Amino acid sequence: MGRNCQRFCSVIVAWSCLCFVVFQVVIHKTPNQYSAPSINSRYLLEKLTDPPGTTSKTEEKEFTDTDDEEDVLNIDTSPALSELETATFLQRKLHNLPYEFYVRFKYHVFSKNHSCSHFPSIYDIKFNNIYWQELITSNGTFFLYGAYYDNRPLSSIGPSIRVLGLIDRIEPTVPTYCQMWYQASQDPVVTKVLEYKYMWNKKWGNYKQGVLQPYLITCKIPDPLKGIPPVSVSLVQKPCDAARTNLRVINDRPEKKGKFAVCVKGLDFLDVDLSVRLIEWIELLSILGAEKIFLYELEVHPNISKALKYYENLGRVVVTPLTLPGDLPNFPGLRHHFLKTKITNKRQNELIPYNDCLYRNLYSYEHIALLDTDEIIMPLQTNNWNELMEIILTKAFIKGNYTRASYNFRNVYFWDDAKHSYHGWNPEIPKYMHMLQHIHRSVNYTKPNQYVKCFHNPERVLTLHNHFPLSCLEGQCTSYPVETDDAHLQHYRADCVTSLRKSCETEFKQNTTEDVNVWKYKDELISRVNETLRVLGFFKDR
Repeated sequence: MGRNCQRFCSVIVAWSCLCFVVFQVVIHKTPNQYSAPSINSRYLLEKLTDPPGTTSKTEEKEFTDTDDEEDVLNIDTSPALSELETATFLQRKLHNLPYEFYVRFKYHVFSKNHSCSHFPSIYDIKFNNIYWQELITSNGTFFLYGAYYDNRPLSSIGPSIRVLGLIDRIEPTVPTYCQMWYQASQDPVVTKVLEYKYMWNKKWGNYKQGVLQPYLITCKIPDPLKGIPPVSVSLVQKPCDAARTNLRVINDRPEKKGKFAVCVKGLDFLDVDLSVRLIEWIELLSILGAEKIFLYELEVHPNISKALKYYENLGRVVVTPLTLPGDLPNFPGLRHHFLKTKITNKRQNELIPYNDCLYRNLYSYEHIALLDTDEIIMPLQTNNWNELMEIILTKAFIKGNYTRASYNFRNVYFWDDAKHSYHGWNPEIPKYMHMLQHIHRSVNYTKPNQYVKCFHNPERVLTLHNHFPLSCLEGQCTSYPVETDDAHLQHYRADCVTSLRKSCETEFKQNTTEDVNVWKYKDELISRVNETLRVLGFFKDR
């Protein structure tokens, strides 16, 4: 019995050893798909069912044990921005905030040894809807957008700081002060606000307390500091109040002044794709002589953003994001409905981007035009704006030997109804070339000084409205009416503006003529637009 038991145990041990040896051989010859592969980390990106040793469908090259995971994963491995690089990035996004100054001089400006008020930190600022700064006073709330250094020779008060904003008061009487911050001093230079310049006309409506009203706020720079622009400015109610605002003082001065710039109010095309029309418009402006186009953006279709980003990268446009201040709606769709319904509020808010564009470019361009994306100032006897202005200036000086604040162009409607009922399609021109296809206009112009657009002279204009200067440095604004034989404003619309609807049919729509002046740019314009559409991938695959 004992011998049989011993023999049975020996067999069990031998069988166990044999099984272990066979298992080891098999495990080394056949990889286990459920175990982590030891070859390289490429298997992290493969499916478990991929045959071992095959290349992943997402990667064609072979990897070795020395390959880094950064070479495998399609991720951004660029180094993090430095503090100064971050400041530069934020400065571009928030042009009215002195962020770079904060970073460069933070230990200096936050010193406690102040006799008046200390330089406000970023987190002292009362921001409103991202791009605005709020000052609450004992009689009204201010929403400030931008500050600018103005030392134009024609200014009677000398060098000053201009601040753009909206105040919920008409004819505000609350005294306020500018705390001007200089790099070389820990204490602010304090001056009393000299003027609240109203950028509206009470006859246009909304002239009542509680409605946000547009103002240009002016502080004179003291004589000892003439010619020295401050880094930033804070608006306060009392001279030594702890500031809750701090606006970077903009003072851009290129080495060479350009000829023409175009400013465009806040774009509000939430669900309408006008990208191709916008591309045609930008290219035509460029052909005519616009060196840069400054656009403000509320909300636009993704294809419009794509096109604008392309032109931004080329340095031909500048896009500035914009919101409405205070408790006005900023939710996409709701804001669009508000601006469409509350037309007077819309017009008042538009004055901020118009005048911001003026003051950011005071020293950069000889002429600034405020245009909508359905408008073109068209030369009729010349090929571009530069040649046009030579003729205009010659004629203007014959009529009066002085420089005007603006040169205005009569408005004429080019009809573009959705049915294209005024004429057929020109087969030699792509249908998507809106301005080249729509060549039928009203014979009659709108009345002189009615719905005009201008070339403005930044050396003389103080505040701008959509159609005319509102105020000028020399007092009364002077504007020269350009003869319609020389140029006019081509306005592409399906209907007249609301105030002309009653007479639109009889006065403008029933009497039309063909106007092909835009065709002199046809070949170049089509070529430019097609190249842009190709680069942006807007053409469908055929």
